[in-house]
Amino acid sequence: MPLRAAAAALPGSLAREPWLDAWIRVGSDNRVSIFTGKVELGQGIKTALLQVAAHELQIDPGRLVLETADTERSPDEGYTAGSHSMQDSATAIRHAAAQVRARLADKAAARLGVPAATLAQDNSVFRTPDGRRVSFSELVAGSEQHVRATNALPARAPDARRLIGVTLPRVDIPGKLKGHVAYVQDLRLPAMMHGRVVRPPSPGARLLSVDKAAVARLPGVLEIVHDGRFLAVIADEEYRAVKAAKALARAARWDVPAVLPAGRDVAALVRSLPATAQQVLAQGKPGTPGKTLRASYTRPFQLHASIGPSCAIALLDGGRYTVWTHSQGVYPLRRALAELLGAPEEAVRCIHAEGSGCYGHNGADDVAADAVLMARAFPGIPVRVQWMREDEHAWEPFGPAMLADVAATLDAGGRIVDWQYEVWSQPHNTRPGKAGNLLAATLLARPFVPPAPKPIPQPQGSGDRNAIPYYVLPNARVTHRFQPAGPLRTSALRSLGAYCNVFAIESFMDELAQAAGQDPVAFRLRHLADPRAIEVIKLAAARFGWDGYKKGPRRGRGFAFARYKNLAAYCAVALEVEVALDTGFVRIVRADAAVDCGEVVSPDGVRNQIEGGIVQSSSWTLMEQVRFDTERVLSQDWAGYPILRFNGVPDKVNVHLLDRPGQPFLGTGEAAQGPAAAALANAVADACGRRVRDLPLDRERMRQLA
Repeated sequence: MPLRAAAAALPGSLAREPWLDAWIRVGSDNRVSIFTGKVELGQGIKTALLQVAAHELQIDPGRLVLETADTERSPDEGYTAGSHSMQDSATAIRHAAAQVRARLADKAAARLGVPAATLAQDNSVFRTPDGRRVSFSELVAGSEQHVRATNALPARAPDARRLIGVTLPRVDIPGKLKGHVAYVQDLRLPAMMHGRVVRPPSPGARLLSVDKAAVARLPGVLEIVHDGRFLAVIADEEYRAVKAAKALARAARWDVPAVLPAGRDVAALVRSLPATAQQVLAQGKPGTPGKTLRASYTRPFQLHASIGPSCAIALLDGGRYTVWTHSQGVYPLRRALAELLGAPEEAVRCIHAEGSGCYGHNGADDVAADAVLMARAFPGIPVRVQWMREDEHAWEPFGPAMLADVAATLDAGGRIVDWQYEVWSQPHNTRPGKAGNLLAATLLARPFVPPAPKPIPQPQGSGDRNAIPYYVLPNARVTHRFQPAGPLRTSALRSLGAYCNVFAIESFMDELAQAAGQDPVAFRLRHLADPRAIEVIKLAAARFGWDGYKKGPRRGRGFAFARYKNLAAYCAVALEVEVALDTGFVRIVRADAAVDCGEVVSPDGVRNQIEGGIVQSSSWTLMEQVRFDTERVLSQDWAGYPILRFNGVPDKVNVHLLDRPGQPFLGTGEAAQGPAAAALANAVADACGRRVRDLPLDRERMRQLA
């Protein structure tokens, strides 16, 4: 077969799981199943992966069956994170599907006695010019599908149908719109019981006593699970479990130490934490003469704030645990749960079910640990554990507070000749894989100790993700000051450190442009060499009407650009705001985003991701911050942690795509977070004439500018 591409190593996740039947299997009923270790988070990945498989197999997407992460069915692709689903899983499925089809075409040609090039294909059936036919299932009958993949991508026929680059209906949307069982929160298994957990008042609280007897006598209470500081109830009905948990909370006495650093501003708090410095970029020589500017930018602790609190169902039956979970990594979770339970990994099965709210390490893994501990105490019956709003807001891992110090020197021509950047951050990656990463495991009488967190190395990065500017800088140094411990538990929130780093870098680029007396877009273009980056910036500016913009009262415009992780999708955002300083309200009038994510599979899916990223980033940037006193987290409901409402979303968002057929897939799920934040901050500065460098730009902070 002629090859469209070849590489030395297996591409995408094939390098991790090189067997074709791990990805594509043909059943005896002629049904073709597609398997992925990635999960649907609302990003539309099911639809995109089906399109890729359909395109290579030349089968209608509606005739394919896609199965997502399940530790007994799917390949192990680790976490669905870092915008890697298309880069890793779609690439693997593309190659596996193309190779499976090529093998079947060769078998069909041999069986029917004709050249493969003369065969016509009607979904999973090959036909000869004289009408003879053979199906996929007939071709695999009695043969081995467990074949090792190669790095070759067989060519399709010139007249092959194009099933990517077109928008198809999202397969996950209809059930959600119609109120079907769409989320793990919706699952109801036969004879299922309900559990609720009683958390300590604060992470450092010590349980002095608990009177369980009265709670055990409440109607419907089946079991009280007590192990160290882990307290939970199991009841026959959900509301009975809720009432029993409240009663158990009243029956518990705690010693609550006042150890949280309340009342300190973010910069002072972050600077006070012990840090280990690692230089991640050192080029040229420092000390180039010129005009030097300096600034510091901060981001507070922030929540995932999932609309639906985390949920899991666990069943212990015959010595085996089955867990239905919206974890983003079912295989790492299985390892952690097995360690927690003291069971072999083979005794734990984790099946992914969508959760109503995600994009990062929220409470999904922790609630799965709660559920297996209750299932162990009450075997033979499924136990559903639903977190309450206060559980989610007070106990999920937070997005870390961060601080960025940046200095740059401009020469006489207004070009950057020296750049210095330092970023401070707690861990962004404490996902399970070990039991100590599970909240419940740290509360047991014999607690599991969380493993020492480590930063993710470049080029992916964690707190230093996107800390290295994508611009051409002759002299530059970037330092990541990693802080392994802090006052609050932290982990991955969508885009990790890129949100803060792009906010800081792109805000400072505007400040430098102003100091140089240059247009912000032109200033960025002067410092770029990558033609794809230049094209994205020019497209966003043109569609926004940047050069012809006329500033109105209380209005301003902002621009920002980044290539996510400096190796994934390119994204530029131009944005207009209207600011009412008397009320502090910032209205986003319109936003234009340009995106280059390589070859586009689902245009609507890419637009969904960028639009959603802009909206979520706007919420973080304008409103969101965790608040706490000396004893506990205070942001335990929507009043204490407000998020963007419908009256705050942009009036209009336009997403413009640069499709690159034949180029590798680049992830888009987190590409917009940083550019949207910086464009918004730059627009606010343009509207007000004053720069705000500390997030969020909430009403209280904005009123101070009046």
